[in-house]
Amino acid sequence: MSDGTPAIRALDIDTLIEKRHFTVQDGATPIEQLNELEFVEGEIFANVWQTDRIARISPQSGRVVGWIDLKGLLSPIYHLESGAVLNGIAYDSNRKRLFVTGKLWPSIFEIRLVPIHLQ
Repeated sequence: MSDGTPAIRALDIDTLIEKRHFTVQDGATPIEQLNELEFVEGEIFANVWQTDRIARISPQSGRVVGWIDLKGLLSPIYHLESGAVLNGIAYDSNRKRLFVTGKLWPSIFEIRLVPIHLQ
């Protein structure tokens, strides 16, 4: 569970009692505005509210292990509405498909993650 702070709380699935919590950090920087969460192949994906970025988070440490940059995914014409922001993540674990969408977005996008090799 997220509440917009850098904290993520793990709840018991039956009782909803907090089992543990951790702070999400990229290096020494706490990551604020965590919004939609999705568990994907052993990581937590969380969009950062009002951005086009999704943090890939280790559920063991809270450390950001990578970023998904979705800048340019949605045509600029749809960004004219101030509320048209990324906030939907879904994962189909059976077919290993990742979907993203947002408030006031006209579409749901199936995306494939491609590693960036920095030189």
